[in-house]
Amino acid sequence: MAANILITMYEALFQYIETRSGLRLTDDERSIIESKFIPKRLLKRQYFLQEGDVCKKIAFIVKGAARMFSIDDKGHEHIVRFGLESWWLGDHESFNLLTPSRYHIEVLEDTDLLVITTVHAHELRDEVRAFDLTVKAMDRQLSVATQKRIHAAISMTAEERYDDLVNTYPQFLQRFPQSMIASYLGISPETLSRMRRKMT
Repeated sequence: MAANILITMYEALFQYIETRSGLRLTDDERSIIESKFIPKRLLKRQYFLQEGDVCKKIAFIVKGAARMFSIDDKGHEHIVRFGLESWWLGDHESFNLLTPSRYHIEVLEDTDLLVITTVHAHELRDEVRAFDLTVKAMDRQLSVATQKRIHAAISMTAEERYDDLVNTYPQFLQRFPQSMIASYLGISPETLSRMRRKMT
């Protein structure tokens, strides 16, 4: 990649870390972070992770979009998470426990990533306090998001889940096709179409 593109990619990550940690990165810390994260481009429909593989890397999305999903015995896809700019790709469970993943992670647009391995992530947490605080903030956010997803699945109607999505992540409706939105909500595309017509 061109040098100016790389600078822009790393600046996006630096800004994210400083915002999440509340700390300013020194020049030395920025250099350490750059040495641990590797730039990578995936083309539309390429996989970052496939079911059965151990997730040994996570990635910061600089530009692009992705989905994390499983496939059941009948061949139906179930989307558990989307990813956009300044979000992270990876299977949290597989990454931390080094167990085979139950999920696929596929990019839906040409996507620019900054990728870090499990080993380098642990090293970076020890070497750069701002990164350690960022990871802790991410863990808290993931815990809250997971709890909200569980609550929505067991307590909300389809209409309530859609309304919550519209209010919480309106960008999803512009970036992902209706069939994927339906899968994320746990409903059929036909049901989603009827709900959208009813709401408009």
